[in-house]
Amino acid sequence: MPFRDVGSLCIYQFESLLHPDLVHGISTRRGGVSPHPWQSLNVGSTVGDDPPRVAENRRRFLAELGRDPQSVAEVWQVHSAKVFLAEPFVPTDGIRRASPGGAAAEQPHHQRPLEQADILVTDSPHVTLLMRFADCVPILLFDPVRGAVGMAHAGWLGTVRKAAAAAVRALRDHFGCRPVDIIAGIGPSVGPHEYPVGPEVVDQVREAFGASAEQHLLRENGSVAFDLWSANRELLAESGVASIEVAGISTAANLADWYSHRAEGGKTGRFGAMIALAG
Repeated sequence: MPFRDVGSLCIYQFESLLHPDLVHGISTRRGGVSPHPWQSLNVGSTVGDDPPRVAENRRRFLAELGRDPQSVAEVWQVHSAKVFLAEPFVPTDGIRRASPGGAAAEQPHHQRPLEQADILVTDSPHVTLLMRFADCVPILLFDPVRGAVGMAHAGWLGTVRKAAAAAVRALRDHFGCRPVDIIAGIGPSVGPHEYPVGPEVVDQVREAFGASAEQHLLRENGSVAFDLWSANRELLAESGVASIEVAGISTAANLADWYSHRAEGGKTGRFGAMIALAG
């Protein structure tokens, strides 16, 4: 089953990404220390939650999957298709850590300024890729042949900017990955039935997807909704990725497990998605 009790937490894992050379997971909102409206495993530090609680939630999430918080690489997510190559560095104490991550915080509050990007890639087992979500799509990528991983954050804007395709290109360009070898997981996000959009979004979807745009625009009760899952699946398939697993779980329709910016009126937390090479 995709949901697994890992220690004290309930974590979602893709069946296709259960591989001995890979560690991955998407946290639910269960098992943390944050109160309402962030209850309970909020890993987002810019949503009003108390920083020590966020740090403890992040520590729990990483610890249950056996990852050192000092290995974390993350970015300031800005709904782009920009790539950040996450590499380990060796500070003065000689311990290899990720750059620019860490368990302290996210976005502007981080101990070092974070790069503005929405795609992370690495081929180092010393690096843990981490991003935060509350309706946007987590896209996890793994090439077991070349030994490389990637992650993309794709809301409607990142989707029309084709962040998923940019992530595949980054794995190819940086590490020589062949798209046909890449295994992809499209994680929980706002579902198509809970995601009506306005005409400005519809126009951009049509511009980005051309003839296939109408496959991703659903008309219900006089409104138009955007299917982020099918759109990102198309982007991955067009990039040459053959193995694509779609969670098919709507964050907005399952608030017991997931944070949803839309369904909770913006007063909510963030769940985390993590991927790393084992080692």
